[in-house]
Amino acid sequence: MTELWFRSGDHVLCAQPWGADSIRVRVGRKAILPDIPGALEITPPEVPAAATETSLTVGKLRLDLSEDGLLTFSEDGRELLAEQPAHFAWPGPRLFAANGDGYHRLEQRFRAYEDEKIFGLGQHQHGRLDQKGMVLDLVQRNAEVTIPFALSSRGYGILWNLPAVGRVEFAENGTRWVADSARQIDYWVTTGDGPAEILQHYADATGHAPALPHWATGFWQSKLRYETQDELLAVAREYRDRGLPLAVIVADYYHWTHLGDWRFDPAEWPDPAAMVKELDGMGVKLMVSVWPSVNPLSENYEHMRDNGFLIGTEQGMPLHQIFPDKGFDGNRHGVAFYDATDPAARDFVWEKLKAGYYDHGVRVWWLDACEPEIFPEQFGNLRFAAGPGREVANLYPREHVRGLHEHMAAEGEDEVVCLVRSAWAGSQRFGAALWSGDIPATFASLRTQIRAGLNVAISGIPWWTTDIGGFHGGDPSSEEYRELMVRWFQYGVFCPLFRLHGHREPRIGFGAGHSGGPNEVWSYGDDAYELVAEQLRLRERLRDYIHEQLRTGFPLQRPMFVDFPDDSSAWTVEDQFLFGPDLLVAPVTEFGARSRPVHLPAGTAWIDVHTGIEHAGGVTVEAQAPLARIPVFRRAGSTLHL
Repeated sequence: MTELWFRSGDHVLCAQPWGADSIRVRVGRKAILPDIPGALEITPPEVPAAATETSLTVGKLRLDLSEDGLLTFSEDGRELLAEQPAHFAWPGPRLFAANGDGYHRLEQRFRAYEDEKIFGLGQHQHGRLDQKGMVLDLVQRNAEVTIPFALSSRGYGILWNLPAVGRVEFAENGTRWVADSARQIDYWVTTGDGPAEILQHYADATGHAPALPHWATGFWQSKLRYETQDELLAVAREYRDRGLPLAVIVADYYHWTHLGDWRFDPAEWPDPAAMVKELDGMGVKLMVSVWPSVNPLSENYEHMRDNGFLIGTEQGMPLHQIFPDKGFDGNRHGVAFYDATDPAARDFVWEKLKAGYYDHGVRVWWLDACEPEIFPEQFGNLRFAAGPGREVANLYPREHVRGLHEHMAAEGEDEVVCLVRSAWAGSQRFGAALWSGDIPATFASLRTQIRAGLNVAISGIPWWTTDIGGFHGGDPSSEEYRELMVRWFQYGVFCPLFRLHGHREPRIGFGAGHSGGPNEVWSYGDDAYELVAEQLRLRERLRDYIHEQLRTGFPLQRPMFVDFPDDSSAWTVEDQFLFGPDLLVAPVTEFGARSRPVHLPAGTAWIDVHTGIEHAGGVTVEAQAPLARIPVFRRAGSTLHL
């Protein structure tokens, strides 16, 4: 293979072609290690490349090596990204600071560019689409999802191919990627003819999402929580009796006997097979919440502990979180997490899931708390099969969903959908459907989710959703909250997955038996019900279009600059988006607002789907937004009708 090498003392660098218009760079001490965990598991096809002693060219991307060992990436003679030393003497752009255990704190520095905008990086709740100027922890947390891929307005994408805990800084004086403890630097750079081609290269490198099953584009009903089989079935029957579309209904947590038993509690769910059969007869899938936690009271705990199936600890007992569960008398006690990076542990967990759920007809999985949610964050004390916690912890959610996907495929299932609360680079190829976690039930939170979802799309996860209405709270009797619910439904219609969930008032305190108030579409008063029911019907009319677009594997919900990179405003407007190639959506996120400005990208005309009025592209219009609708525009020439 054509490669570029650089050596300075015990500092070794290797750059090699890694897909079309793409180069992978690895830097180590003494040697390049071939087996470091990462996202580039798919061997790329060979592509034409040319190398000299100081350069490597792969398609449109060129890498030059200076006399003092600095790298510069360019495209057609234009600098895209260049290394920048921390200091004129020491350190250079790449730092290995020994931790004393054979591992190092790693730093990789690049030059900052005044006009640069940065997108992607997973899912964050800071409320911004452009990540320039941000410092982001590279760690998995509830509602904060680390996917270390960034797309730049300068025309490149970069994947930090390390699952180590760390951070990235997009500062005015430079960009710095940091791994707290790892063995070698590993990153991948790509370019292309616009953002769409860059995203295509990234999917080629880390894996394409499968085709989303048609049933999954329908409406998903959920709340915290249906406490019994009878309660869940009564809700599904009510949807049927009202003539409302319903595709999925959810059995949330505490339906089990203990965490780690992975089966229904027969006292509350006496006949799950009959429940699934009745739901199937209504055309409704049952999704079941599966946690990776294992209670020491679980029937599986000792076996998993003795066989090394739990995440290990460097010191102390293998307990990783304090959490309530049945059998703890309402108090919180230590629980463990199984080691999803261990294939044998994944096999064992699937064996239990199969007996407890799959054999009763369950085919849809909710992988909650799959960061995993460690309290306190003690990554230096964790030991995974894949390596020390600080080096590999961010892998966990991807390996967890891998286990479900691979075992379902082995059972002959070709429609695998797993709702997940966390993800890493490559999760998409295992049927991961990410949602935005346990978020507030406020208009401010709705504004934040729009940006978060668009960055998820840039991060390579095409299946994404939120808890419609937010998760924490929400009073169904409040006029403002009812309006929020309507506006969130209007936004949710134009998310890849259309899902209602939340912990509504009145809420019972956190514990093994806790629950919340009603959270069905008829729970918010007659006026809101009529408006929300119309959104369910609108979603049904859109489903063929949605299914067609998601079959491509390309993000359905995406920032405007992906399709209109030559429109400068498309890079700065953060609160509207494209829904496939034909629809432009502008959610309403202010209480009482009845109009809002909408930028119509240049390059085509746009038709207001509510009024039929055609507007030229490249302008901003004030669009009407009565409570019954949000602004939606159709690309001129499209045959799509709502």
